[in-house]
Order: sequence, then C-alpha cells, then structure tokens
Amino acid sequence: MTATTYTFKGLLTEDGWIANAVVNLDASGNILSISESEKPVGEIVNGYALPGFQNAHSHAFQYAMAGLAELHTATGLADDFWSWRNAMYGLALTLSPEQMETVATMLYSEMARHGYTAVAEFHYLHHDKDGKPYANLAEMGSRLIAAAKTAGIRITLVPMFYQQGGFGQEPVERQKRFISSTIANYYKLLESSDAAAKAYDNANVGIGIHSLRAVKPEDVIAVCNALDGSRPFHIHVSEQLKEIEDCVAFHGKRPVQWLLDNCHVNDNYHLVHATHLDNSEVKGIAHTGANVVLCPSTEGNLGDGLFRFEDYKNHNGNWSIGTDSHVGLNPLEELRILDYGQRLISHKRKTFVNPKQGNSGFNALKMAWQAGRKAMGAPSEKFFAVGQPFDAVVLKATSPLAATASLQNLCNTFVYTADVSDIAGTIVSGKWVCKSGASEKREAIVSDFVKVLTELGTRM
Repeated sequence: MTATTYTFKGLLTEDGWIANAVVNLDASGNILSISESEKPVGEIVNGYALPGFQNAHSHAFQYAMAGLAELHTATGLADDFWSWRNAMYGLALTLSPEQMETVATMLYSEMARHGYTAVAEFHYLHHDKDGKPYANLAEMGSRLIAAAKTAGIRITLVPMFYQQGGFGQEPVERQKRFISSTIANYYKLLESSDAAAKAYDNANVGIGIHSLRAVKPEDVIAVCNALDGSRPFHIHVSEQLKEIEDCVAFHGKRPVQWLLDNCHVNDNYHLVHATHLDNSEVKGIAHTGANVVLCPSTEGNLGDGLFRFEDYKNHNGNWSIGTDSHVGLNPLEELRILDYGQRLISHKRKTFVNPKQGNSGFNALKMAWQAGRKAMGAPSEKFFAVGQPFDAVVLKATSPLAATASLQNLCNTFVYTADVSDIAGTIVSGKWVCKSGASEKREAIVSDFVKVLTELGTRM
C-alpha cells in the first residue's frame, strides 16, 4: 500500500465535525494529518467519516443459528434463555474448525459491511467434537483470526476460561468442547492464542472468564487478581435472574457484588450484560471505572431484561455495545434499541444526554466507541489521532435525510434513522474493506457460507 489521501465532505472528531476534511495517510494507513480544506485532493469521498464501530462482544459460531430459535410450537414448556442455550449447545457440538472459519468469515464480513472495524471475540469453543484439545490448543481461535484477516476486520480474541457446568457443578456432556479444567490448562490455551495472533497484524488477545458460574471461586480470584492490565478482561455477569438466584444460594451474594468484594475490579474489566443489578452494584461498577458491554438486540431476543442505564449514567458509568448472538448486526440499531428500551420505562427522551452535552447521537457514538476501544485493548481518547491507523465507517452524503441535515443534526440523523443502505463503505488501516455494500471477496465468502450451512443442516 502506498501513501494515501482522502477528502471527505465531513469527518467527526470528539470535538465535533470537520467539514471538507483532508486526511493524509502513510503507507501503513496511519494518520499523518487531518485538516480542513476548500480544495479537495486525493480520493474524493462524498460522505461523512465516523470512527469505525467497535463490536465489544461476539460469539461468532452462533451466527449460524441466528433466527432459528423462534418456532415456539411446544406448549407447556419453558422458552427462555436456558432453553435457547440448549439449542446453542447443539450447534456448538457440530462445528469443525474449517466450518467455524467459514461461518466467522461470513459474520465478520457482514460486520464490516455494517460499519464495524473491530470485534472482541468472546471465544469458548476450544476443543474437538470429543472434547479433546487439538494438537494446536488454539486451533479454533486461529480459525477466528484467519476469518478476521479475510474479512479485513480487527480482532481481539478473548479465549474464555470455562471450567464447570454451574455453581459447584461438574461440566455436562454438551459443554465438553469448552472446558479447561485448571488455571494451568487455561494459561496454556492463552499462550497458544498469543502465538496464533502473530499470524495477523490486526489481531491481539484478551483474557476472560466465561462467568462466575463457569469457574471455581478460588480460581476466579486467582486469575482476576493476577491481571496486570496488559490485556482487556471480559466476563459475562448478571444476565439472568436464575443466575443471580443460584449465585446467592452458592456464595451468599449477588454476582457483581461478589466480584467487587473479591477481585480488584478496575477500568480494564468489561462486564457483559450486567442486566440485573441492585443499587450498590450499579454504583460499584461505575466507581471502579469498569465498563459494561451491552448487547441490546440479543438481550431483547433472549428476554434478558433492561440494563439500569439511567442510574449507571448518573454515576458516570462507561459502556460499549456488542452483537453477541448476531440476531442483529447494525450498530446504529443497537444504539436505538438501547435508547428506546430506556425511554419506554422512563417515559423520557434523554437517555444519552449528559450535563455537558445534549446531543444524543453524538454522545452515544462517543461512549460506545471509547469504551469499545478499551474492550479491544486499544484505548484512545481521540477518534482519529495522528499516528494511529485510520479506521472509519463512511455514511453517504447523498442519503436524503443526511443531504438535508446541518452538521449540528448529522449525528442524530445517522444514529436515529440510518441503516446499512446509508453506508458508503468501511475503511480499516486506510484501506476500503467494504465499499458500496460489498467487498471484493463477498461472492466467494457467501458461496462458502451457504455450502457449509447446507452441509451442517442446522437451518433446515
């Protein structure tokens, strides 16, 4: 790649819009300078550049079952998160490494098409179909990294420590592909994942515990308190009411409270869902500087509940978004679902407003991006900093509502009205990975995906 210059109709910074923005990049796609100019130079893009969206929570293999858990034909049976989980286990037991890579490649290319430039892959499908470790312990993780490379998206692989089947329970047969029985075994998996990440310049590795129910309490404490801050730490927590009831029965405390009391929770922690919190937990998460990862489309699909966003916001809590099971892939839709859920219970329309800034769309974009970058292990305060890779999603200036909006109203126009048809393309490290709704590789990626899903037969 040679040095590149783009001129955008507008570029969003953390301080607002730059009109007629000229972006100069070096040969690696890093930003040399950004300036406003009346004279367009380089590649002229009739669009508005926003920082690329950060997908802070993904289970790639679950994309293969998106939309398949909605046939509610059996009467008298529970149909909730736990019944959905049984269906998910069925898929997890069938995928080969090659099939995993194909599914993830399709998913990540779709993420790029929707404006995501980075994904944190919460990965726990580690072993072969018999539950035995592969010769390469990170075989499945390496497939996810390869998929991200093909799609052109950044990946933070977060291999999960998954040890048991519930609080104080042995793992069940359907969990056999997930299990690391000891901390030592998990660290070996982590080390192998580090080696796999070297195959792709845009890959790095985080660390995580699947949930408090999935790891022995003494091992949770040991792993968490050995963290040195060099990697982002991810964990599912307080997603379901049953999970809280089981935790109270086993530990005598709610999940987040137990975590706060036993681990040095800090701004490197990313607590996924955290749906059901009491007052002390809301305050505790925010005051430690920890981050919550919200997945509104999946949380709605599974009936998880609504996060206590207003109370968390009042404590200046940090949050990002993820697509989790991938029933939705539009980051703007995730923000809208989050906002509208809060409006329905508060009867107010100021979900994203803060004392310093009343621009809802801008605030949503800024917080989701900043906490999302931390979730990737790449924290940054500036959307487009000199010396950093140029990662952007470009919204069309020709979309009817955008074409008639002032810069003041542009963020809200995008956040509250735009869909994938309004995206001109996505840029990672200065290179278009998706343009006009497709990548150069899309036809082959779709063909391979359809073939694999047909072979699996899981969507029939």
